[in-house]
Amino acid sequence: MQNPNKILQLFGIPFTALLSVIFGLLVISFPIGIYVVFETDIGDDINYDYPVTHLDIFRETSFYQSSFELSIGDAFVILWVFYLAIFVFSILGPKQNFLKSISSLISRGEYDVKVNYMFAMTKWLSILVLISALINFIQESFGIITVPPLGDNNLIQFFYVSLAPLLEEFVFRILLIGIPLFVLYSGRASFSYFLKCLWTPSSLNILDSKKAFFVIAFVGIAFGFAHIAFGDSWTEGKFAQATAGGIILGYVYFRYGFVASLLIHWATNYFIFACAHFISQINYVSLETAFTNPFMFTLEFLFLSSGILAVIILILNKFYLKKSLI
Repeated sequence: MQNPNKILQLFGIPFTALLSVIFGLLVISFPIGIYVVFETDIGDDINYDYPVTHLDIFRETSFYQSSFELSIGDAFVILWVFYLAIFVFSILGPKQNFLKSISSLISRGEYDVKVNYMFAMTKWLSILVLISALINFIQESFGIITVPPLGDNNLIQFFYVSLAPLLEEFVFRILLIGIPLFVLYSGRASFSYFLKCLWTPSSLNILDSKKAFFVIAFVGIAFGFAHIAFGDSWTEGKFAQATAGGIILGYVYFRYGFVASLLIHWATNYFIFACAHFISQINYVSLETAFTNPFMFTLEFLFLSSGILAVIILILNKFYLKKSLI
């Protein structure tokens, strides 16, 4: 039988090249987002000085009645700095930096995504995009079209999609997966250990993961339902995509921690919309037209290619690991 490391190297070289390109694009999206919010007319009749207390999300709260004024621009910068800090943190750890992880796969065929958050994030982001594209292709062949919610204002919409990963990951991953897993599997009641397990559920001593996977699947379905259940939501075609995405995000959270799942969610929201809004603003076209731009198709091709290679490497890694145990 061939050396498994050599075979992993064969697929690992183009895979790491694609991951490096995706990583570079993710980095570039940070200044692109700032440019879109502060240097373009994305908001038409409103701009970054628009108070967040005027947004629907705050209208029914007592916060709306307070004298405290925070603009969309201020709130966006706070989110932007937070995501940037998490992004940098993911490059450096938890056990080795991103470049060293890439180098290990290329030079020695060593494939362990648990040693670096960014490596895990880019790999599973590619797989998520691949699975979403397959679901969309199958649904469209049956006439099921997925239509996003129509926002009244592009600036407000961009703010919402930037805020959503943090809120949704906190609710659907930390509260609905992290806490139940701690209750099911924790053998000690320590507050510091509790916080550690919420941040990285793999810290729990889980020998039988069937209950964990049931929780992840159940929350994934709830995540999918939440995307179509409310007034200004996606159409029903989004349910399967969001459910698959929720299950993948739940699994990533379970295996690699909150950092990886949050950044994957951030990339599917902020990164994609930052690029689309940038194209829309510099070309003076609608957001819908921007999504048909060749650059967006190039992005999709990169993610799909990376996703296919990630699945192949994942299968090979599992196959040779099983062979080594026989």
